[in-house]
Amino acid sequence: MSAVDGSGVRDTTALGLKDAIALIVGIVIGAGIFETPALVAANSSSGITMLLAWFLGGGISLVGALCYAELATAYPHVGGNYYYLKRAFGASMAFLFSWARMTVLQTGSIALLAFVFGDYMSQLWPLGEASAAIYAAGAIALLSLIHLGGLGPSKHTQQWLTLATVIGVALVGLIGTLVLPTVSGAEPTVSAATPAFGLAMVFVLLSYGGWNEAAYISAELQQPRRNMVRSLLWSIGLITVLYLLINLAYLWGLGLEQMASSDAIAADLMGLVFGPTGARLVSLLIALAALGSLHATLLTGARTNVALGQDFAWLGLLGRWRSRAPVVAYGVQGAIALALVGLGALTRNGFETMVDYTAPVFWFFFLLSGLSLLRLRAQPPDAPHPFRVPGYPVTPLVFCLACGYLLYSSLVYTGGGALVGVGVVGLGGLVLRWGQSVSP
Repeated sequence: MSAVDGSGVRDTTALGLKDAIALIVGIVIGAGIFETPALVAANSSSGITMLLAWFLGGGISLVGALCYAELATAYPHVGGNYYYLKRAFGASMAFLFSWARMTVLQTGSIALLAFVFGDYMSQLWPLGEASAAIYAAGAIALLSLIHLGGLGPSKHTQQWLTLATVIGVALVGLIGTLVLPTVSGAEPTVSAATPAFGLAMVFVLLSYGGWNEAAYISAELQQPRRNMVRSLLWSIGLITVLYLLINLAYLWGLGLEQMASSDAIAADLMGLVFGPTGARLVSLLIALAALGSLHATLLTGARTNVALGQDFAWLGLLGRWRSRAPVVAYGVQGAIALALVGLGALTRNGFETMVDYTAPVFWFFFLLSGLSLLRLRAQPPDAPHPFRVPGYPVTPLVFCLACGYLLYSSLVYTGGGALVGVGVVGLGGLVLRWGQSVSP
C-alpha cells in the first residue's frame, strides 16, 4: 500500500502521524519493562546513574531509528535487515542473520518473554524450585498450539492479551507515579553492590528494542519524508518519558537496593500501596502482558523461518504451510525455544541467561546494519532516498559506536550464555557450507 496512488490521489487508508506513533509505541513497550529495571538497578552505582541509563537508552534508540528509517524508505522489502545485509555484504552474511534470527534472536526472545511470564506466575502459584521454567515451557507449548490453528484464533487471542498489556503498564505507571510518593518512605539512592554501567545499558536497550521493526512502516506512511522523523521523535520521546516515570516510581517506592534484589519488581511496588492483594493482581496482569508479547513473537518468528525456507531450497521444509499455518516453522521454533528454556532452568536465572544468550548476537547484527547504511551510501545510487538521516555521516557513526560498545559490554559482562549464543551463530557458518555443497 502506498500513501499516494498512481493517479496522485491521497490514499486515506495509509498511516497518519498518530497511527505511526501508536504503532511504534505498541511495538516497543512490552513485558520486559517489568523485569529489566531490577537488573539495571543491580548494575547502577546510584539512582541518578540508573535514570541516566534509561535516558541514554532513549537517545541511542532515536539515533538508530533514524538510520533504519533511511534504509527502510530507500530499500522497502519484507526481509528488512536480511535485505539490507544482503545488498551491503552479500548472501552469506544475510543467511547468517536469518540463521541467528531462527536459533538465537527470535527464539531467545521467546524464551525470555516466557520467563517473564513464569516469574510473575510463580508469585501467584509457585510450582517448586523450577517454577518459572515450568510455566515458561507450558506457555510456549500452549501458544504454539493456538497458532497452529491458523491466523483467526491467533488474532483474537492477541487482541485480548494486548488489552491486558495496556492495563498492566497503565496501572503500574499511574499508581507508581501519582499514589506511591505519598505513602512511601524508601530511600531512593542506596548504592548497588556491583555496578557495571555497560551491562546496565544492555538491559536498558533490551527494553527499548522493537523500534527497528517499526521503521518498516515507511511504505504505508503519509508524507513519509516529514512524518517518519516526527513519528520517531514523538514515539521514542514518549516511551523514554514513560520509562523514566516508571523507574522513578520503582526507585522512590523501593530504593535502589530493594529494586536490585527484587524478583517481581512491579508486584513489590504495588504491594506497598495495596498489600498482598494488590501485588497478586498486578502479578496476574503482568503475566498476561508477557503472554501477549510472547504470543506476538511466536507469530512473527515463524514467518521469519518460512522466509528462510523459501530462499534456500535445502531448508525448504520450513516454507511449507499446512492447515493455514506454517507447521514445520512453528515446530522448529518451538523446539529451539523449549531447549533454551531448559538452558535457563539449568542456570537458575532464566531471564538473565536469555539476555546473555541473545545480546552479543543482537548487537553484532545491529552494528552491521549501521555499517550497511554507510556502505550503501558510498555505492552509486540505485534507489531513491525519500528520507536521509540527519547529520550524515556523524549520526550513523554514533550509532555504530554505540552498537560496538554494547557488543563489547555484552561479551565482557555477560555469562556463559553469551558464549553459547555466539557458538550457535558460528555453527550457522558450517550449516551454510553444508547447504551449498548439497545444493544443485
